[in-house]
Amino acid sequence: MVSPSAVASLRGWRTPAVIVIAGCVIAMISFGPRSTLGLFLTPWSSANSWGRDVFAFALAIQNLLWGVGQPFAGAIADRYGTTRVLGVGAVMYAAGLALMGFATTPGLLNLSAGVLIGFGLSGCSFNIVLAAFGKLVPPEWRSLSLGAGTAAGSFGQFLFSPLGVHLIQTLGWQSSLVVFGALTLLILPFALALATPPASATADPGPVASASLKQMLAEAFGHRSYVLLVLGFFTCGFQLAFVTVHLPAYLVDRGLSVEVGGWTLAFIGIFNIVGSLASGWLGDRMPKRYLLSIIYFARALAVIAFITVPASPMVAIAWGAVMGLLWLSTVPPTSSLVALMFGTRWLAMLFGFAFFSHQVGGFLGVWLGGVLFERTGSYDVVWWLSVFFGVASALINLPIVEKPVGRVAAAPA
Repeated sequence: MVSPSAVASLRGWRTPAVIVIAGCVIAMISFGPRSTLGLFLTPWSSANSWGRDVFAFALAIQNLLWGVGQPFAGAIADRYGTTRVLGVGAVMYAAGLALMGFATTPGLLNLSAGVLIGFGLSGCSFNIVLAAFGKLVPPEWRSLSLGAGTAAGSFGQFLFSPLGVHLIQTLGWQSSLVVFGALTLLILPFALALATPPASATADPGPVASASLKQMLAEAFGHRSYVLLVLGFFTCGFQLAFVTVHLPAYLVDRGLSVEVGGWTLAFIGIFNIVGSLASGWLGDRMPKRYLLSIIYFARALAVIAFITVPASPMVAIAWGAVMGLLWLSTVPPTSSLVALMFGTRWLAMLFGFAFFSHQVGGFLGVWLGGVLFERTGSYDVVWWLSVFFGVASALINLPIVEKPVGRVAAAPA
């Protein structure tokens, strides 16, 4: 059941439906612009006469700092409420996008695309939204809302990818980034619907509700199933970040147009709506560890098929549709497992640590993509690494135990 404070807050205009819709809009807006940044790799590199590794390093920093900041943003949201965290994150995100349009040195690009957007995303991305759903919506809404919030992020990718191509062609890549920054500020009014009570006012019914922050961290990282979940999530970040940043350039290298890259990313986004909702639905009907293993293994097979068949617009878009079904479908079972194991009081923070592993993978995927391309002239090594990690994560998730942790009470003297 939901805490008394949360129940009280739902009375009036903040019904579960309003909360879910507002959260989905935030997820859509926050996920959209960052999913299109790969479209700027080629024009930015050409304008500055630098290799792809320069741009890739900035976005690798973004992925890493997004992951570093996520547990802290989650802990602050858990302790003091969600709205302020979303607001500060949105402002940093918008500033980073706008400043990125005027970055003429690697240092300024690292600051804007790397530091500001990275930390901004940690405060306003779907991770914070999903944790708010876990606190605010009734249990019977929880799994579906997690799937809807994840799917909304991908709908943002579907909308912003062709929009990004259009804006770059009509306004130029610099002005396009400024427009994206302005759109990001729309997060601010919707954040009001996701206000959560502070942790001290939350009477969470989870098995570790009374645990302090220090106890919670010790419990989590001493729990084998949580550690396996965190390790497996590394692969998701590696694959998604590499594809998001380097896929448009990879398709151009294989003789296709930048429009094909934009529409492939868009198809990933639109089909992930189906995949995320289906994942949320299946998560209530089958063991979540099996669902995760199937997703990771299917991704590995999809990558093998994509890089071994001749390139064509139809192949690229069809692959985008298949990959979209598997894209963020790992998030609902992963966040649901964290809530199942530890309750919802520290959900944003504990999922934040899992997401940190995700973003370490993202850092390596983006950075290695740029570095190895400059050294070998090909993305082949990174594609095969993504296959290896997919199979490894499929195996890592199988031993996870799906039940709440049991805290060991101190024995009486």
